[in-house]
Amino acid sequence: MTFPWPIHPDMRELLAAKETFAKLSDAGAQRAGWNNYANALQREYPAGMTVLDTEFPCDVADGPRNIPVRIYRPEAVTAQSPCVVYLHGGAFIKGSLESGDPISWGIADHVGCVVVSVDYRLAPEHPFPAGVEDCYAAISYIAAHGRELEIDARNIAVWGDSAGGNMAAACCLMARDRKGPPIAAQVLIYPCLTDELTAASYRTYADAPVTTASIDRAWSLYLGDRRPTRDPYAAPLKATDFSHLPPAHIHEAQIDCLADDSVQYAERLRAAGNPLVFRRAQDMIHGFVRARFTGPGARSEFDAPCGFLRGIFANRTREPRRTDETADRGGEVDVSRSPSRAGP
Repeated sequence: MTFPWPIHPDMRELLAAKETFAKLSDAGAQRAGWNNYANALQREYPAGMTVLDTEFPCDVADGPRNIPVRIYRPEAVTAQSPCVVYLHGGAFIKGSLESGDPISWGIADHVGCVVVSVDYRLAPEHPFPAGVEDCYAAISYIAAHGRELEIDARNIAVWGDSAGGNMAAACCLMARDRKGPPIAAQVLIYPCLTDELTAASYRTYADAPVTTASIDRAWSLYLGDRRPTRDPYAAPLKATDFSHLPPAHIHEAQIDCLADDSVQYAERLRAAGNPLVFRRAQDMIHGFVRARFTGPGARSEFDAPCGFLRGIFANRTREPRRTDETADRGGEVDVSRSPSRAGP
């Protein structure tokens, strides 16, 4: 793959994995290939980490169902641990516990807490709202059964990347509107947040490793005849009320057609008075959190949201620092001074 923008050298293994996946066209092959794509950047679990595949019996909006989950518990984590609910990416149409595994165990290891990865239903077989209702039901189950899961139900955060970032943002809106469960923080990594692909980044980075055309297709498969939508649980950028949402870490890839979704959502959260950190992964592409083993630049981008969550869990009474109050800014950006960062 060659591109007209300088791409960070730590993206080389990620680009190679994407190039292999891009050759697949059949839907079934793409889903299997997505797992292989993730495995190309996988490593062994840390010593002592326990990993359990199970199901949560949940009352989902469209009826009862058992939701498959994978639970990660680092060796040093004690009972009643904080919890991060991980929601995988995959353009609403692919992704699984396997594809999310390298990121999930990394979060557990770096944050030092339990992680629950959710295998939500996929489009087009299960269009909106099936997947996001699964995610919300799983979070609600954890909150209601914290003691038996050895999870501190007062300290549940959500982390989602790409389509999972959409699910995570939507679940925070749902939890506020439905009066629970309480969510301590949200981490949104290169999220896709609107089905109207009109922002500048959709033109500037139309042919980046994740293309605008592929995002357009994903939205059509996810929403079907509901597109265009005004439902904020489908497209969180279309919410009319951004108040009283959890502290957020929003993390964009610079070379990504979705980049402006992150900028715009951060602006709206901040305007509504929510504490947040916005960070840009300079010269990096969609998927950069998978590349933490490739080099120090990618590793620091993975460390940043993990550090944000450690801070949240360490002291819930302390408001997370805002980016304009940060001494060591790294890749963090004050979005109030950066209304659009579509260009290089």
